[in-house]
Amino acid sequence: MHKASIVLAAGADFRLMGPQSTQIKSTKPVVSVCAVRTGSGKSQTTRRVSIILRGMGYRVAAIRHPMPYGDLVKQSVQRFATYADLEKHECTIEEREEYEPHLDNGVIVYAGVDYEKILRQAEQEVDIVLWDGGNNDFPFYRSDLQIVVADPHRPGHESTYHPGETNSRCADVFVINKVDTANAQNVIKVRDNLYAMNPKAIVIEAASPLFVEDPSAIRGKRVLVIEDGPTLTHGEMAYGAGWVAGPTVRCSGDR
Repeated sequence: MHKASIVLAAGADFRLMGPQSTQIKSTKPVVSVCAVRTGSGKSQTTRRVSIILRGMGYRVAAIRHPMPYGDLVKQSVQRFATYADLEKHECTIEEREEYEPHLDNGVIVYAGVDYEKILRQAEQEVDIVLWDGGNNDFPFYRSDLQIVVADPHRPGHESTYHPGETNSRCADVFVINKVDTANAQNVIKVRDNLYAMNPKAIVIEAASPLFVEDPSAIRGKRVLVIEDGPTLTHGEMAYGAGWVAGPTVRCSGDR
């Protein structure tokens, strides 16, 4: 928005399209999971919500925020129920990373670029639509329950980045994630910031446990950690889960 100030001072007009102008209304209840910043843990939160809803007897489909690559005409509406569907649609590694855990949990995934057509098709086979957000964008669908995930490893980001701040102000439920690895004072700071913006929202504090599949393979060795790209680039984290996991297996040397 600093750039927006320069644009306005130069005399130009522009418009930021907000949720009321862009969101599509579903005929089914919509639960959305978004975040204040990319890398906050919304994907694992979405998966947990899907398991809870299915455990309550509801049919659920996750509609994923777009990651379109290649022929957008062919990617108008994509439906994934099996790994074979991932091959059929020639999914990238980035897409598979998001879709496969849902499929493993028995949850159908929709994606693509035409989000009205996607929604109308999903409505035919589910009781509840679960919006699986991307980065810190706000939902494409009007939510009946909006869950927003915040990261205490980056206190202050929940109120200083667009459109993540929009999510903060629209949330029905906040999940302050990673409290098991974050500084306690940062958790309090995030909680206070969220309350100042949106005092009516429910606040849930959640752990995000880290696991190393084979600790003996790296214990005491020099380790190269390849972190999640978006979290460290436009998410502006100085470190990721791999760096945090290192001390748990007493790694020495370079990380």
